[in-house]
Amino acid sequence: MKTKNFLVVLAVMSMTFSGLKAQTTNQQPCPCCSKAHNEFDFWIGDWTVYNAQGIIVGTNKISKVKEYSNCLLREEWKSSGTNRGTSYNYYKLSDKSWNQVWVDNSGFSLTLKGNRIANKMIMKSAILEGENGKYYNQITWQLNEDETVTQTWDIINEEGKRVQQAFKGIYKKTVK
Repeated sequence: MKTKNFLVVLAVMSMTFSGLKAQTTNQQPCPCCSKAHNEFDFWIGDWTVYNAQGIIVGTNKISKVKEYSNCLLREEWKSSGTNRGTSYNYYKLSDKSWNQVWVDNSGFSLTLKGNRIANKMIMKSAILEGENGKYYNQITWQLNEDETVTQTWDIINEEGKRVQQAFKGIYKKTVK
């Protein structure tokens, strides 16, 4: 009787483990390797960032986070001054959008959503209310022919007109 019970337990365990193995092997080996998930890969790298006058304003490291199956891009910004910040960027399958969550050492945070159009990734915030009325933030990353990236951060009013350029940086790969 004990042998029979042992064989039943062994058979159940065998079915359970083979089911688990089937589940594991049926999973996509790279859940974020689609074309859409790779649209922002042009920003990956170690960068020295210059302003329009050619002066270094900071460094930025953009990498895929392996611990999250490369489903996440992490930005690590260090200005030439004291500003530091991190963003997390990801492609959201449910609405086919790119999203960014930015937080810096001044306590400022920003959430953006958008898509890649041709050689540009364009993301916008929701409408915000400030001293001068309602506006949104729009950040554009443009892949240039020389493999540099230009990042432009604009403040845009409700009518869609730029009222201020908060930042413009030219990203050049850091030579090591």
